[in-house]
Amino acid sequence: MTIAAILSSKGREVVSITAKQSVGDAVALLAERRVGAVPVMEGDAVVGIFSERDVIHAIAAHGGDAMTRSVAETMTAPPITVAPDEAVIGALSLMTRRRIRHLPVVDQGRVIGFVSIGDLVKYRIDKIEADAEAMRSYIQSA
Repeated sequence: MTIAAILSSKGREVVSITAKQSVGDAVALLAERRVGAVPVMEGDAVVGIFSERDVIHAIAAHGGDAMTRSVAETMTAPPITVAPDEAVIGALSLMTRRRIRHLPVVDQGRVIGFVSIGDLVKYRIDKIEADAEAMRSYIQSA
């Protein structure tokens, strides 16, 4: 099971923001799209991740003025990324070790997708359930 398999089922749409936009713009995008994080793009390159955690840190540091700051001042950088041929279990391990919940999927320097820990866990659970059902069917037919 690879990250490419996840992208083939969930899609490759990437909602992103630029480093020059304001934290307020980023918060509005997160709310509108009902997502917890977005990659921060500079052209085709991902330069950071902007997440709900970044919002909390910005408010703690700057109060209400946080909303007028740039995404570049508050994003998490450099981004931790994953290749499409990475095993799902390897990506889950990386996310656990680094205490992150979102990974841009990068192929030859270009972002081709964005996965969350929820996407990966759902895929693993679906796979385990399918394997268990296949085993039950096999046992019943024997």
